[in-house]
Amino acid sequence: MKKSIGSAVNLPECSVTDESVYLARRTMLKQLGFVGATGLLATSSQASPLDWFSSNKDKTPFKTTPLTFNKGSPLDETLTPEAKVTSHNNFYEFGTSKSDPVENAQQLQVNPWQLRIEGECENPITLDYDQLLSMFTLQERIYRFRCVEAWSMVIPWIGFPLADLLKKVQPTSKAKFVAFQTLYDPKQMPGQASRRIGGGIDYPYVEGLRIDEAVNDLTLLSVGLYGKTLPPQNGAPIRLVVPWKYGFKSIKSIVSIRLVEKMPPTTWNILAPNEYGFYANVNPNVDHPRWSQASERRLTSGGLFARNRIDTLPFNGYGEQVAELYRNMNLTKHF
Repeated sequence: MKKSIGSAVNLPECSVTDESVYLARRTMLKQLGFVGATGLLATSSQASPLDWFSSNKDKTPFKTTPLTFNKGSPLDETLTPEAKVTSHNNFYEFGTSKSDPVENAQQLQVNPWQLRIEGECENPITLDYDQLLSMFTLQERIYRFRCVEAWSMVIPWIGFPLADLLKKVQPTSKAKFVAFQTLYDPKQMPGQASRRIGGGIDYPYVEGLRIDEAVNDLTLLSVGLYGKTLPPQNGAPIRLVVPWKYGFKSIKSIVSIRLVEKMPPTTWNILAPNEYGFYANVNPNVDHPRWSQASERRLTSGGLFARNRIDTLPFNGYGEQVAELYRNMNLTKHF
């Protein structure tokens, strides 16, 4: 199997779906009424849980289940091309330029992998690479992705709700927040070995959510996109996706999830607390100190300077699902 930008990890070539085929099948699913996400059930022990788009008729067909809660899913918006999703990234562990991750992350070893879930819970567990792909029913979620830098994408993620994982470990009453940590491996991640390359960040990268944010139906642990396992530059083998928050909250290449009682530190808030708050909800009415957040540049098939400017929506358009989490909060103060 030839390696290419954004190619699947440890999947046979027949599993790698061409973007045009993917879009055609999404159209068919929409016409059939499967509008939210797809739950993937593999019955063969040798079949990858992501191997559902193969044209091989001998493969076990996947089953689909509509997600009635996912009303904010931008199904009628244009998906950002896969090539752009996998080549325009912020992943400072591999460099600060948008092209650095795809150039520098291809040797990242994601198997073996261990994700530890512990802290204020009854049943702490450690998951390996295979369990990340097989323990939970995988779903497709098409989400808007809004970067704090005022650009955005529309991405078809594959993953499972964080809530499903937290149910397994049974949080105690002391669990008020969830803390996340990225892999720390300076030998594989040049940005961790050099402050110049890594943007002056103190690694490992850490993030956090309130427990009610973490168990919200929209909060996803992603293991793939565009019908493939996550490429290294997009946070393989597992990353967080919180679609109503700015992209830096969606931490990549996670090795630790810890349930805690107090608000955990977060990397960008440590680095520049006047610019990056703990909550980081998408809010067109609260500007970044150095630029406006009222609009965004949607990345589609056009070039760098394509005029795809659109108005930014509160909570990135997911207010119906999440606004109640912040009732009576001053969102200018708690940005």
